[in-house]
Amino acid sequence: MISGSPPETIASHPQFSLKKPCILLTNDDGVNSEGLWAAYDALHEQADVVVCAPATQQSAVGRSLSIFEPLRVNTVNRGEVTAYAVGGKPTDSVILALFALGVRPDLVVSGINIGENLSYEAITTSGTVGAALEAANHGYPAIAFSLQIEDQKEKFDDARNLADRFTESKWVVRDVISRILKNGFPSFTHVINVNIPSVITGGYEITHLAEHLFVTGVEKRLDPRGKPYYWINGPIVTDAPEGTDVHAIHKGNISITPITLDCTAYAGTDDLRTLFSLTE
Repeated sequence: MISGSPPETIASHPQFSLKKPCILLTNDDGVNSEGLWAAYDALHEQADVVVCAPATQQSAVGRSLSIFEPLRVNTVNRGEVTAYAVGGKPTDSVILALFALGVRPDLVVSGINIGENLSYEAITTSGTVGAALEAANHGYPAIAFSLQIEDQKEKFDDARNLADRFTESKWVVRDVISRILKNGFPSFTHVINVNIPSVITGGYEITHLAEHLFVTGVEKRLDPRGKPYYWINGPIVTDAPEGTDVHAIHKGNISITPITLDCTAYAGTDDLRTLFSLTE
């Protein structure tokens, strides 16, 4: 249920003890996503969890921001839990939580996304990872969780059908976060990207990004008036080199990839220096 009253700041909210670590929980599938609430179930016993997420589905918006529209925040009650629904994107949700609602989290968690977020292309287009990157940009360590789906239409079906897989996913979320809270965030890392296979047959694997997740294609169709329109689509890549996140998932391992905000291609700097030292 959404109320029309302005949300109060977190500092005065009665549901938080301020004795446990504080976790800001967000996603890109929307505040009503079963994946988001599966993550909440996994986390609320070990932390005070503030839920602030987009009001609607915002997949594949990456790290885009709403800078030409006003943003509204409404409160949403799920049982006894009050969450915050932002009329914007995942990054907007993170920014409003930090700078409007006064959340000061020890850790930011984004997910559980319904659908894997693997490879170069998913990292730059995923709203789930985008929210985590935004948090990291403001100095907060962040972890993104995504669950592999076997059929892409499952992302837009009733996610309650994935209840059995959420049981395993919740265990992964709980275990990963407990390790981080106990031992600290890894050095030289801004975001940890965790991908959970649809069926876990192995353990954790520390990975690097594969090049592709999808084989990109475009399907042309005709509307009732005979005018063309297009769907960007294409099958998922089924394998990649050993050590990559795509390969790990297809082996049944839980892929854990360290991500940095610094996109500088340091290996290319010498070539650039040579190129721009040349005289015409």
